Amino acid sequence: MIIDTEFNSAAQIPSKICLDAAVLAEQRGFGCVWKGESNSRDPMVLLSAMAARTTTLDLGTAIYHVFGRSPVTLGFQAATFNELSGGRLILGLGVGNPVIAAWHGETFDRPLRRMREYVEIVRAVYSGEKVSDYDGDFYSTSSAFRLAFRPPDAPLRLWIAGLGPQMAKLAGKLSDGIVINIANPPIIREIVENAREGARDAGRDADALEVVSKIRVSLAENPDEARWALKKVLTFYSLQQGYSAVLCQMGFEPIVRKVQETHKSEGFAAARKLIPDEMLEVVPMYAGSDLSGLPARLKEYEDAGSTRCVVAYVPSGDDLWGELKNYLNLADFAQAAHA
Repeated sequence: MIIDTEFNSAAQIPSKICLDAAVLAEQRGFGCVWKGESNSRDPMVLLSAMAARTTTLDLGTAIYHVFGRSPVTLGFQAATFNELSGGRLILGLGVGNPVIAAWHGETFDRPLRRMREYVEIVRAVYSGEKVSDYDGDFYSTSSAFRLAFRPPDAPLRLWIAGLGPQMAKLAGKLSDGIVINIANPPIIREIVENAREGARDAGRDADALEVVSKIRVSLAENPDEARWALKKVLTFYSLQQGYSAVLCQMGFEPIVRKVQETHKSEGFAAARKLIPDEMLEVVPMYAGSDLSGLPARLKEYEDAGSTRCVVAYVPSGDDLWGELKNYLNLADFAQAAHA
């Protein structure tokens, strides 16, 4: 299993520190640095800067959502990025959620159909083929065009984010991999089987499908401080429609419902206090003063079907570069995974 990393989606961490961390991550043997999209720093801008400062590190979007830009624009972006980086882009796509859709004045509906159309256009644009008269339910191109430059030699690695059975099956049918967030090994097994079923239904090689999972990590001399940092993340996901359902599926429905109720009546800080320590032992999170217990956790994700795992660092204090540097220097398991 390849070990990747992420810097808490650069929500807390300034761009300059992220760039320095990417350079060190490459030196330490990580396979890819990923960057998500919400209201944090833009993935393609930040990853492009990382590409300019590294040579072998893969760079991935986890996840770019379909509401942020047209599929034509993303096709141009992906082709440009792979020309710049020598084919190091892993383009992770997702359908977002109703909140993100509303940011862009859109409506969240029929996500499977929307994703299928989006992927078809992105692939067509990236290939350099003439694109004309695509007439979908959500996207259309009524004027013929193609890339004005030679498309990259590297094929486009396009992976889809999925949790539910239908999106997982679509990922198996359309994409090269599935990206899984907030799921623990038992749930990952279910998602992987759904994705492979989709691949088989489409006549594709199910065993060739990449499976990317994620485990969030926080370190502090006092592990309680690391747990507190991760509880902020868990509170956030308890308030999100799709991810809260996954947490309920793991057996935490009473906690999730109480967090949601308390958030409405008393706010985020009060809700955060309701997350118990034992929850961190079940969800994909690791808190400690060092990383000695993490390789055993990663093995569980590999056994569940993950071909890559994103070890995403969540800062517990104010020394952001110091924490990231310490985490990356302790992560001997990343190099070992490539040995």
